Amino acid sequence: MKVIVFGATGSVGRLAVERMLEEGHSVTAFARHPAKIAIDHPQLTLFAGDAFDPASVSEAVNGHDAAVITIGAGASRSSRIRSQGTLNVIQAMQSHGVRRLICQSTLGAHESWGNLDFFWKRIMFGALLRPVFRDHELQEQLVRASGLDWTIVRPSAFTDQPATGGFKENFGPELRKLRLKIARADVAAFLARQLSEATYLRRAVGISN
Repeated sequence: MKVIVFGATGSVGRLAVERMLEEGHSVTAFARHPAKIAIDHPQLTLFAGDAFDPASVSEAVNGHDAAVITIGAGASRSSRIRSQGTLNVIQAMQSHGVRRLICQSTLGAHESWGNLDFFWKRIMFGALLRPVFRDHELQEQLVRASGLDWTIVRPSAFTDQPATGGFKENFGPELRKLRLKIARADVAAFLARQLSEATYLRRAVGISN
C-alpha cells in the first residue's frame, strides 16, 4: 500500500513510518523538515510541506492509497494544527479520491472521557492542556464527518518503553483503573496494523495499559 504519514518526524510518526516500511508499505513522510526522520529506505519518500497549507497537502496526498495523521503541536498549547491540518488532509483526500484515513487522537476525547482519572480530567485536560484537548475533539469531529473510511486511534499518555503488544484495546468508557500509559512503539504498531485490518473501520478505538 502507498501511505502518506503527516507528522512523520514526531515521536510516534517516525516509529509509525519505520513500522510501515518494515511491513512492506511504500511510505511518504510529510513534515516541514522531513529529513529529520533520518531513515534511509528505498520505499521511503520525503515531502517537505506545511500541514497548514492546503495546496501543499493536496499535492502530497495525490496518488496515495491511505493517509495516517500523527500531527502534533510540540510545546504549543494554543496551536490549531491538529484540527486545521486534519481538515486540509480530509479535503485533499476527498479531492483525489483517497479513502482510507487513520487519525491519532487522544484517550479522553468525547465518549472516552470516562476512562480518565481525576488527574487527567481536572488538571491536565481540564486546565493545563485544555486548548490541546479541545483541538483533538474538533479534529475527531472533522474525521467523523468526512465521509471517508476512517479510524480514530485514541492512545493514553506516551512512554518510551519498548513495545509489548500487551495493551488493552477497544474498551468502553466505563472501564476504570487503566494505567493510562502506553509505549510510543505500541501506538506506532497499532497505527500500522490498521492499514491491513478493517476491525475498527469508521470507529474510534482507545488503546492503553
